[in-house]
Amino acid sequence: MSENGYEKFLDMKAFKKVRSQLIPLDIANVDTDQIIPKQFLKLVQKSGYGNYLFYDWRFNPDGSLKNVFVLNNPKYAGREVLLVRENFGCGSSREHAVWALFDYGFKVILGPSFADIFYNNCFKTGVLPIILRRNDIEHLFNNSENFVEIDLMEQRVNVNERSIRFQIDPMRKKMLLEGLDEIGFTLQFGVHIARYEKQKGKGII
Repeated sequence: MSENGYEKFLDMKAFKKVRSQLIPLDIANVDTDQIIPKQFLKLVQKSGYGNYLFYDWRFNPDGSLKNVFVLNNPKYAGREVLLVRENFGCGSSREHAVWALFDYGFKVILGPSFADIFYNNCFKTGVLPIILRRNDIEHLFNNSENFVEIDLMEQRVNVNERSIRFQIDPMRKKMLLEGLDEIGFTLQFGVHIARYEKQKGKGII
């Protein structure tokens, strides 16, 4: 617990350049129930969700791995950028879907479109969702074995000799670069808030 009485829900750190190969998830309309099935939403702790990421696609009923699923391929171990198809994160609004992706180790998700609530939840957790044009997404799927560099400051995805610019809300960019969630951002104005409350209590305002 910090001196402000606030403890971050997840360990959000300042976003720095990410250099990684991609994990290509070539499936459209992936919903949050596939990302993290509902039976795992009642965990007591607030971490560990990565163990259950894409659970029904990763595991057989007996708990053994499904070799055909992309995350179970050993060559993709340790990669930090997930490449997806359209409408990723659709379905219910569960924040746990992003928590599972974050806990598994993903820092960036590249796709042509995201479900609105899922997209917003990413920023609250420190995951950077990047919307790219379909031809750029196809280029990345065709070059998933190459390293990509995600430069948030310059708002660019660099792969081979290609530099792809992406858009992001300036405030969300600032918060990611400084490692702040919404509460942490608000606490930056703690002195001003306290002064306002004090003046309000005295009837000055």
